Amino acid sequence: MSVDDLLMVAGEASGDLHGSRLLSELRELAPGLRPFGLGGDELQAAGLESFGHSAEIAVVGITEAVRILGRARKIYERLLEEVDRRRPRAAVLIDFPEFNLRLARALKDKGVRVVYYISPQVWAWRRGRVKTIAERVHKMLVLFPFELEFYRERDVRTACVGHPLVDEVPDLPQAWDAEDGEPERYRVALLPGSRPSEVRSLLPPLLEAAAGLAGELPVDFRLILAPTLPRDRVEALLAGAAVAPAIVTSDRFRALADCHLALCASGTATLEVGLLGTPMIVVYRVGGWTYRLGQLLVKLPDISLVNLVLGRRAVPELIQRGASPEAIRREALAILRDRGRVREMRAALAELRGKLGTGGASRRAALEVHEVLLEGAGEAA
Repeated sequence: MSVDDLLMVAGEASGDLHGSRLLSELRELAPGLRPFGLGGDELQAAGLESFGHSAEIAVVGITEAVRILGRARKIYERLLEEVDRRRPRAAVLIDFPEFNLRLARALKDKGVRVVYYISPQVWAWRRGRVKTIAERVHKMLVLFPFELEFYRERDVRTACVGHPLVDEVPDLPQAWDAEDGEPERYRVALLPGSRPSEVRSLLPPLLEAAAGLAGELPVDFRLILAPTLPRDRVEALLAGAAVAPAIVTSDRFRALADCHLALCASGTATLEVGLLGTPMIVVYRVGGWTYRLGQLLVKLPDISLVNLVLGRRAVPELIQRGASPEAIRREALAILRDRGRVREMRAALAELRGKLGTGGASRRAALEVHEVLLEGAGEAA
């Protein structure tokens, strides 16, 4: 079996980004590494030979997943064909549990050590998957300290490497820093998510809420485009909207820091916005069946990573029917008109960086993967 060949699989934008940082660090430790698998633009730019694009199979919810099953199956089968041909000693599977946990079983049967980077949120829902992880995963690399305790209590070999966003999100001046009184024009960011299905669900109500907000305050809107989203698809959703947000495709962190408020899809983006110190409203909408199933299985009072990491409801969450255009408009207006509430939210967000650990997460993750590769080489010798 080959120590130099490494399978890597990421199925969504945040995993693609974090995986690319890990791969760049790992290639410094192992210059002869030959990474292959599934990723997006970031992983491919870092040197991954990818058999497909992660955006092809990145969806949210049960109903949405049915649409991409055929393509996901073809990619899955191709990856296993490559594993049989190259015979890597190890694989790095990044988040994306519905695909990656199934793949982990097949890899274990083939003698491939699985390092799982960025844990599925088993501490929040479907805790029964911990047994599956213990059986199929050689080592789990987690981002949050509370995850380390959770897994170790369940006898899963685990290391906490910290969150790579601490390095990736800079400390920038924030819009409210320059405001003594009321701004001449407010700037509001729209972040409808990184998956096409997510954007189709969230962008229309965000635009309707934006139109209502613009009727009450002078506001400029910025739509922060995730790198996995084709611009033409988003522009099609903007056609006919009552507001025309400026589409931001580069220097997203500076654009976000320069906003007074962000209307943000639940997910990794909430941590990015939070680390920048921009007040936010978290919105979440999925298909009806997916949501009803989630209500039965989710064990936490909050859904956003910001509130989970801080351990309290620091930013408002508008969920499913509660994420109506009118509710979003009303909440946004209340925040922008209440400077005391803005100060309170910003103070809470200032705690995030310390909660997420020190810098160097990608390097620590790479060292853990390298150690597993060396273990395999040592046993082979």
